[in-house]
Amino acid sequence: MSNRLTEDLFKEKTTELRISILDMLCKAGSGHTGGSLSAVDILAVLYYNVMNYNPNDLKWNQRDRMILSKSHCCPALYAIYADLGFFDASELDNLRQIGAMLQGHPTMGRTPGIEVSAGSLGQGLSIAVGMAVASKIDDTKNRIYCMIGDGESQEGQIWEAAMAAGFHHLDNLCCILDSNKLQIDGAVESVMDINPIKDKWLAFNWNVIEIDGHDFSQIEDAFAKAESYKSKPTMIIANTIKGKGVSFMENNAAWHGVAPNKEQYEKALLELRCEEIKQ
Repeated sequence: MSNRLTEDLFKEKTTELRISILDMLCKAGSGHTGGSLSAVDILAVLYYNVMNYNPNDLKWNQRDRMILSKSHCCPALYAIYADLGFFDASELDNLRQIGAMLQGHPTMGRTPGIEVSAGSLGQGLSIAVGMAVASKIDDTKNRIYCMIGDGESQEGQIWEAAMAAGFHHLDNLCCILDSNKLQIDGAVESVMDINPIKDKWLAFNWNVIEIDGHDFSQIEDAFAKAESYKSKPTMIIANTIKGKGVSFMENNAAWHGVAPNKEQYEKALLELRCEEIKQ
């Protein structure tokens, strides 16, 4: 794709996306900051370098599909969609406003590029499994991607979907676990520990790859390995940092569902701009 990221451009682009995320959340006065910042590096590599789609025809039948099951982190998607020209960037200023294109959870039919309306945690992977089965039946070559959260992984529906995907050998399905170790009530291990998470996905008959979810080369390599792996779906366990990129937000569960005020936004912007200059 013409917008393809290189390793040299990766940090520059993801810094721009983080600024866009914080800007829209500050203007909205509400939303989910921490998980959007932890997920954006993975989503950037996926959309700029991996997925097959036509930005001029977002309903192209042969396109790859992306389901954001941890859908409260949709500001990360919106920032990428605006940058890719799915819609005018001015729409970002209206995040979470009544009647606006960009709602607090993704809405199919309202927002270009959104494949599925989502909000109830745990449901996205089931939908992705259904899409992957349909693609097998239709004998199309498109791939299905789904991102889930580690707090979301406490939902029983995740494991029903995981069992179905392994049973049906859905090697056209790739799930990414944004493993930032925190959820709204605190540390995942304290609320409801999901470990040993790698062993669980292996037991459900998945190919499992574990990476640093902020490392460009590891992310890109994991997606390449997932595409080449046959007979099993692939789970990419991406170890990430909630609030990544802003020191006072990093590894802080308080930023799960809170937007920065103007003062916090300016402080975060200064950090990100300084990082941008270093790059």
